[in-house]
Amino acid sequence: MDLRKLKTLIDLVSESNVSELEITEAEGKVRIVKGGGAVPQHYAMPAPAPVNIPGPGLTPAEPAAAPAPAVVGHSVKSPMVGTFYRAASPGAKSFVEIGDSIKVGQTVCIIEAMKILNEIESDKSGVVTQILCENGQAVEYGQPLFVIE
Repeated sequence: MDLRKLKTLIDLVSESNVSELEITEAEGKVRIVKGGGAVPQHYAMPAPAPVNIPGPGLTPAEPAAAPAPAVVGHSVKSPMVGTFYRAASPGAKSFVEIGDSIKVGQTVCIIEAMKILNEIESDKSGVVTQILCENGQAVEYGQPLFVIE
């Protein structure tokens, strides 16, 4: 599936009331999930959940939006949609903790996107003052992950 088609699908899901979309084509399978629903804390992709399509006169329930955390300082943002992990594997030591001094280019987390583990590096040196995501949480493009002062 080409990148333009994937971006179009992501935009359609984010602008609609659809919370999850899965498409299977000859090239492979894509699953797009909107929102901050909790994902089990393991590195395998969970089986897709059944999709309920509302009938006439019915509307899908909107998930309750969590209040945005207050961000003071520089925030390291997610460069992609995926699943946030604080460590390289379950049970391993986290890349960073609150109070850690970090440098530019230091790995701070992993975001799994389409079964690829992408190391996310800090774009600023400083001290980690907040970790804004839970391990295994779905994250959006541009979502703040850490605050560095």
